[in-house]
Amino acid sequence: MFEAFTNQPIRLIGEDGSRTQPFELDLGVDELLQIHRDMIRSRVCDERLIPILRQGKTSFYAQSTGMEATQIGIAWGTRKKHDWYWPYYRDNGLILTLGMPLKRWISQLLGSNDDVCKGRQMPQHFSDPENHIASICSAIGSHIAPAAGTAIAQKYLGTDEITICTFGEGATSEGDWHAGVNMASANKAPCLFICENNQYAISLNVRDQTNSKNIAVKGHAYGIPGFYVDGQDVLAVRAVVKQAAEYIRAGNGSVLIECLTYRIGTHSSSDDDSRYRSKEEVESWRAQDPLVRFERFLEKEGILPAREEIEAYYGSVLAEFEEALSTSDASGYPTWEILFDDVYSDLPDHLAQQAIYVREENL
Repeated sequence: MFEAFTNQPIRLIGEDGSRTQPFELDLGVDELLQIHRDMIRSRVCDERLIPILRQGKTSFYAQSTGMEATQIGIAWGTRKKHDWYWPYYRDNGLILTLGMPLKRWISQLLGSNDDVCKGRQMPQHFSDPENHIASICSAIGSHIAPAAGTAIAQKYLGTDEITICTFGEGATSEGDWHAGVNMASANKAPCLFICENNQYAISLNVRDQTNSKNIAVKGHAYGIPGFYVDGQDVLAVRAVVKQAAEYIRAGNGSVLIECLTYRIGTHSSSDDDSRYRSKEEVESWRAQDPLVRFERFLEKEGILPAREEIEAYYGSVLAEFEEALSTSDASGYPTWEILFDDVYSDLPDHLAQQAIYVREENL
């Protein structure tokens, strides 16, 4: 049983892959290897999207390399297709592990005809109703209150579903964050708030945006447990999330978890990270690669696949990516003809008239 409000991040695996404390592993070999594959898949897709951005096939992308342990750990600690998720725009590993089809994600990034929103949403603002993933909003912290509302509805309906709401540490300085967490706490709503603290809100370091010693301690203000976890340790994240989810499902109200991690890439496609952090800092975190740490753990457990097998999996993910990209691109791109679609079941007369005008102008 993990305790809340620890001074140091909760950790199960050390940098060298050794167990930092005795613990009973409730995952079989197949499950551990699937977690490994999920981390690789997230990394490969993230790295492959950079050249896609530079080729002009999409106009915006938020990288997640370095945050795989946090995002895959969250997915493995909750109930896929059962619980509901309000993620943020960098949750690439989370949505893929929850089951969102790669083609759907890429179609959204490209804004092609295969995109469910037909290019109307900003790139990287995905959603996936079949996997209970709500749509992204760029306005930081604006999804916290809707997530709290989802959780209050779950409590009202008496289901054993919970709501998982993720965000960066920058969101915790927004008024919407405080309003949403307070609303969930006051209603004892089944909501799991998870801060993916990658230490930079665009260019602002976490030390310059809050005087709190960490984010987890903010749970005190709302009377809910706050857990501080090593976000580079996939087993620690998964274990704490699982414990918190069970606590919430038992009717005890909301929980806050902080996963201390780091984004290796830039904030987005539109910033120069060399202006606000040093190369040495980035390299020091690159050396703490969560994927490498987990591979060291698997090796010590005697179950790490042969390097040839791992490389073959990398290749299969790349092939899957290229197939999804090719199919999405080949579906074509929306034209002006969709301007009047998907809002009204029966188009009002004044819009129908406008549609005629636009059509005549484009003939």
